[in-house]
Amino acid sequence: MDFGKFKYELSKKEKETRKKQHVVVTKEIRLRPKIEEHDFEFKMKHARNFLSEGDRVRVSVMFRGREMIHQEFGKRIMARFIEGLQDIAKMEKEPTMEGGQLVVFFNKK
Repeated sequence: MDFGKFKYELSKKEKETRKKQHVVVTKEIRLRPKIEEHDFEFKMKHARNFLSEGDRVRVSVMFRGREMIHQEFGKRIMARFIEGLQDIAKMEKEPTMEGGQLVVFFNKK
């Protein structure tokens, strides 16, 4: 067998397997502790769209400076977000603090 032909067949097989793969894309939604109601609903709508497209969603509440003292505001925002996505998504794990951010990941049910 010709080595060039072998390499060609191998590349064709790899291309075929790549065609069938589905790459999971992570989209991020960033919130602040003092977010207004309309902005919250707008971000919620975007998260729902991302999940319906099959993407993974990372929701983070960012704290700056003195906001770190009052993390309960961020936890309340996150709880509302979790409750709003409960019907179409599942949490990967409980919200965690990563540096100055409260983070949670969602996948489609």
